[in-house]
Amino acid sequence: MTLGQWLSLAAVAGAATALGCGSSSKEVNNRRLNAGTAGAPDVLQYHKNASKDGLYVDPLLTRDAAANTRRDLSFNATLPGQVYAQPLYVQNGPGGASVLIVATQENAVVAIDASDGSQVWRADLDPPANRTQLPCGNITPHEGVTGTPVIDLDSRTIYVAANTIGDGTVSGNRQKIYALSLDDGSIVDGWSNVDVLGEIAPPTGQRGALLLLNGYLYVPYGGKFGDCGTYYGWVMAIPASDPSTWLGFGTTARGGGIWAPAGLSSDGTSVYAATGNTFGTMMVWQGGEAVFRLGDGAFFSGDTADYFAPSDWYTLDVGDADLGGVAPIQVSVPDAVPSDLVVAVGKTGFAYLLDRANLGGIGGELTSTRVANSTVINAPAAFTTAAGTFVTATSTGNGIGCPGAPGNLVVFQIVAGTPPSINIAWCASVPTGSASGRAGPIVTTTDGASEAVLWTIAFGSPNRLRAYNAETGELLYDGTGPDDGMGTVQKFTTPIEVNGRIFIAGDDQLYAFTTQAGASCGSGR
Repeated sequence: MTLGQWLSLAAVAGAATALGCGSSSKEVNNRRLNAGTAGAPDVLQYHKNASKDGLYVDPLLTRDAAANTRRDLSFNATLPGQVYAQPLYVQNGPGGASVLIVATQENAVVAIDASDGSQVWRADLDPPANRTQLPCGNITPHEGVTGTPVIDLDSRTIYVAANTIGDGTVSGNRQKIYALSLDDGSIVDGWSNVDVLGEIAPPTGQRGALLLLNGYLYVPYGGKFGDCGTYYGWVMAIPASDPSTWLGFGTTARGGGIWAPAGLSSDGTSVYAATGNTFGTMMVWQGGEAVFRLGDGAFFSGDTADYFAPSDWYTLDVGDADLGGVAPIQVSVPDAVPSDLVVAVGKTGFAYLLDRANLGGIGGELTSTRVANSTVINAPAAFTTAAGTFVTATSTGNGIGCPGAPGNLVVFQIVAGTPPSINIAWCASVPTGSASGRAGPIVTTTDGASEAVLWTIAFGSPNRLRAYNAETGELLYDGTGPDDGMGTVQKFTTPIEVNGRIFIAGDDQLYAFTTQAGASCGSGR
């Protein structure tokens, strides 16, 4: 740890000690927000990074601090409606204030003061669609913003995709894209009516997170629950400088939805997308059950180096066993050959390791291992420590080959070799409730590799935050304190971490949790 990191940690530890002992909660939170963690604290997209690995670096968040987590009751943030999208965070927000950005199914985008939860501004987009106006789906009563927005800090712009009501009929339903000012929520010129799908939109769903890369805004699309009507797996590429023109990639066959909660991922050069099951293929592969690598403007070369599909893709198609329920993530494994990998986890619980330089076409994986015995649909996290490189997966069933007790939260290690292989590191049982194992974990480390902590949500009545030693599975925090419970939290929800605090968006409320080392001054822990 550097001297600067030590001073940051000492400053926040001092603030935590003062909580309830002379300083107000807002003063303590402001000290945390300004403590200056290693790297940028901003959370500008789903799972923090374009790789979608869900890895956060914060010297404040040791395992000891995680074990002393408690809900911050001084933070009071009400939200307008259901929330499926992950919250975002900007340290230098409106007027220099630190804010969280939350988008809801009511097509409201809200900036929240990160110190106390008060509203800074609210933007209301076109009204959301009513469930009764849609041909199928399971988001009710309104379907508005489902996919997580993305923020361009340089232009201070928030990009949001929303389902809108149109003229109140099924045919009038539209999927629109907006650009909002980070500073006041106003719509950026030229972005008031960006409708890339037109009349084909009603059966189309927008669930995956948005991505920015090389001057393009990428928005993934798929179908709705029930797979009704005609839809395709689309990746729309909109030039940020000119939303009146756009490019796109789509599956050849009907279906093939790109709908994983994490949406698209990137290695900094290319865009990666995973598709779901297709229809009417006559056993001829037409883009379903695949991982694609796309260039600028969603360009697809057609080369086998730029796509992968399992050899049993047609069986997966027939069984509605999407590969596209989980976004591909990029990891690098020291001493492995190849070392730069893409990890894809399918609905059937199979994990595939792909060579990032050559995805291999149909049946071209480096290796595949079934890590869970039932459905996997969420957003894994990945991290590397001195012990190796690990990936998380959460299933509706249990892990396969768990070294100790079975569990639905599975952490597997990518073992260096030629080629690399997969080994189950640990499993844990996390209550899933009606969310059916869909929470998206994140991992925090103090420097990118040390003190790794895995954070996830245990669903129940109430819902609770949990923290585990990410290398061993030891439970550090179970969220069962008298004030630690949360109200309704939708499936696919993932926490974020900012300067020693964890934020989780629930229906109508944004929750904050405080972490601190040692005793918490009157908390009773």
